[in-house]
Amino acid sequence: MDKEEKNLYYAKARAFKALGHPSRFWITEKLAQGECCVCNLVEPLDADFSTVSKHLLVLKEAGIVDDEKRGKQVYYSLKVPCVLSFMSCVEDVIENRVREQMGLLNRRKIA
Repeated sequence: MDKEEKNLYYAKARAFKALGHPSRFWITEKLAQGECCVCNLVEPLDADFSTVSKHLLVLKEAGIVDDEKRGKQVYYSLKVPCVLSFMSCVEDVIENRVREQMGLLNRRKIA
């Protein structure tokens, strides 16, 4: 693997890592519905302002969200809506895994 290819894989891993927290998944799905300021995300996440801001920073640094300061508020928007297609794929993986586990449980009961 050459240096350029290696850098690409590091960037991909960084994006996955940014999405690797339940709160950041939720924020991403919420932003798909439209832009939000941090103040609108704090209560639903049951987290403090600082924690939500840190989650948004991780998503921003990974290139997933964008921000715009308006007065004292910072509004965030989803920069790459295609990330939601990936989330749909993840749900398919989960459903397949559950079906596999159910199949194993059923076979154990029969045996």
